[in-house]
Amino acid sequence: MMRMVVVTMNASHKKRLITGYVLTTLVALFLAFDTVMKVLRLAPAVQGTTELGYPPESVFVIGVIELVCLVLYLIPRTSVLGALLLTGYLGGAIATHIRVGSPLLGYTLFPIYVAAMLWGGLYLREARLDDLLPLRRHDLVSGTKS
Repeated sequence: MMRMVVVTMNASHKKRLITGYVLTTLVALFLAFDTVMKVLRLAPAVQGTTELGYPPESVFVIGVIELVCLVLYLIPRTSVLGALLLTGYLGGAIATHIRVGSPLLGYTLFPIYVAAMLWGGLYLREARLDDLLPLRRHDLVSGTKS
């Protein structure tokens, strides 16, 4: 005998979930594009990486590390671990841009924008993070969050 579970969502929860998936998709597409460029050792990726002071041989390894982090982020069960690892990866990008003197707004802060979208998307689609980081007011009377 098969049992069906019906889950009802209010409109605000549905909007929150959709917004979370949109942010996650945007981040995933950007990181996937970057990963493919590095793993395939395409000329723009190799040139950009060597201009930042890394040897050409490191492009593939950096791409594989990014790929593993991205896959972990996209699997719901390991998404928090993936987000943590990607945060470290993006922190390395920030440090690299500071070290070589890249412009602040165009290059150095860009990984922060990506990380904010990455965590924002995860926060909106992952209910478990609400308990760890309660950004919304909790109504003590009704027990609901607003």
